[in-house]
Amino acid sequence: MEVFVARQPIFTKNKSVFAYELLYRSGKQNFYDHNDGDRATSDVITNSFSVIGIDTLTGGKRAFINFTQNLLKKEMATVIPPNLVVIELLEDIVPDDEILTACRKLKQLGYTLALDDFVAFNQISPLIDLADIIKVDFLKASPDDWKAMPREIGNGRIRFLAEKVETLEQYEEAVACGYSYFQGYFFSKPEIFSGQDLAPYKLNYLRIIREINQFDGDFDRIEEIVKQDVSLSYKLLRLVNSAAFGLVTKVTSIKYCLVLLGIKEFVKWVTLVSLRSIGEDKPDELVIISLIRARFAELLAFEVGMKDRSSDLFLMGMFSMIDALMDRPFQEIIDEVPVADDVKDALSGTSNSLREVYDLIIAYERGEWDVLTEKTAQLNVSENEVSRLYITALQWVQQIFS
Repeated sequence: MEVFVARQPIFTKNKSVFAYELLYRSGKQNFYDHNDGDRATSDVITNSFSVIGIDTLTGGKRAFINFTQNLLKKEMATVIPPNLVVIELLEDIVPDDEILTACRKLKQLGYTLALDDFVAFNQISPLIDLADIIKVDFLKASPDDWKAMPREIGNGRIRFLAEKVETLEQYEEAVACGYSYFQGYFFSKPEIFSGQDLAPYKLNYLRIIREINQFDGDFDRIEEIVKQDVSLSYKLLRLVNSAAFGLVTKVTSIKYCLVLLGIKEFVKWVTLVSLRSIGEDKPDELVIISLIRARFAELLAFEVGMKDRSSDLFLMGMFSMIDALMDRPFQEIIDEVPVADDVKDALSGTSNSLREVYDLIIAYERGEWDVLTEKTAQLNVSENEVSRLYITALQWVQQIFS
């Protein structure tokens, strides 16, 4: 499934890139065509951080992302680290007590707030004191108004951003009036990026949401739930290994991802990804085969003296068909797969101990019995035990999709 995000650069006075605004797009057509603001923002976050990659989209710059009143109240903004995002408060947000409390909390956590499409400030005046950036719409506001705003409500702390700047004259006047940042067609139209998402199984996502929200402190149980879904595991590992977390060492353990995120943020992240995915068509046989291989490899680990690598073997099986699932050449995507280097080597065909297990799995799957006999002898496991473990893995996957 191909997903899309548009980005538009935001410039400083010297025309260097300060940040990028990330915008919802449903396809290659460069315009907004959605009537559900919550869903649009959720899609932008999920597609940017978990599919296309925030590093690809912003290169370490901040990402301006629109947030609706509902998502602010649900504290969904905190799924993104504060150093990578500017929270844009849409112009239709009503600054009631709940919204003001949510915004104050974001400020305490170190987030930058921007008021979007600013034209008049009577209705949202309580938010001005919390805003770091005010975006003034040069198409909606009159020239007199956008010239006066920095003078009338500027306080030395607030920075003004001129958006929808379409001519050189507008840019030069905005600079003269004290604007710090600039965005619009005069500089650049939004550029569309795309990526291949994994097809999820909607009923499984419903179960995941239910079970995650019943968290009782058992991280091992939560890890098991996440590992049952190829798409969710891939997105979680890629998120934690992105530049957003600035980790020196690659994280290959799903459980450690949960610890790093914290259960509250993890629950919100899973809900975000899952709700976005519910309603999609159920996956084809590729996902089922990937899960069977993953569980099969994990069970084999205990029989072939590799108990300490059971998690790595699980991920090896899970990502063994990632090229087909994402419709991209394996060598092109392998660097994006957040697993240990020897797992990548095994998946790429390099001979190592993990590859021996992988070859056994493929031989059994294809009914290549001569090869299977050779591999079971090398790994010192009986063919009968291999058959039993495969049936156990198959039953595990059938239970997931039942």
